[in-house]
Amino acid sequence: MKSICIYCGSSVGASPVYAEGARLLAKTMVDNNIALVYGGGNVGLMGVIADEVLRLGGEATGVIPKALMDKEVGHGGLTRLHIVKDMHERKAMMAELSDGFIAMPGGIGTLEELFEVYTWAQLGFHEKPIGLLNVNGFYNGLIGFLDHVINERFLRREQADLLVHAEEPAALVDMLKAYRPQRHAKTFDRVTAGKII
Repeated sequence: MKSICIYCGSSVGASPVYAEGARLLAKTMVDNNIALVYGGGNVGLMGVIADEVLRLGGEATGVIPKALMDKEVGHGGLTRLHIVKDMHERKAMMAELSDGFIAMPGGIGTLEELFEVYTWAQLGFHEKPIGLLNVNGFYNGLIGFLDHVINERFLRREQADLLVHAEEPAALVDMLKAYRPQRHAKTFDRVTAGKII
């Protein structure tokens, strides 16, 4: 594993534990010679993890749409910064440049990015590992909701297991490095004469 795409907030959040989690993840990645790929901003947790990776001597590649260069304050000190035309190109390039994905705490943009690559994995469009860095129990509600989705038969357990999670960065990175893809085809219910079969 040479690079991990990190999805995270453009805010630092309500507690300093989130920034500390970002710094610990940066250290774990640099210690494992894993480069950072992320959204290219210099604000919030995005800026924290990029700054720490660079401070520790690691590589950080940002991908940012031209329209967000001012809003997200594009980071000027990265190893590489790709400026792209829109969010679709941003997400596609981030995925292409990465060997795995981690979602740190963040808002709806972070969740949207996470669920897109998670859906791609479920559909078999890629076989890269995906993880949640569950700092301070941030993702407990989401993990519980996915169990509810399984119980309601909209998701199979093996598909849910495509998304791993841990509270500590070192444990999560180890899980991503140990990941071995397995085929879990998305199933579709057929409706015949008003009955689901």
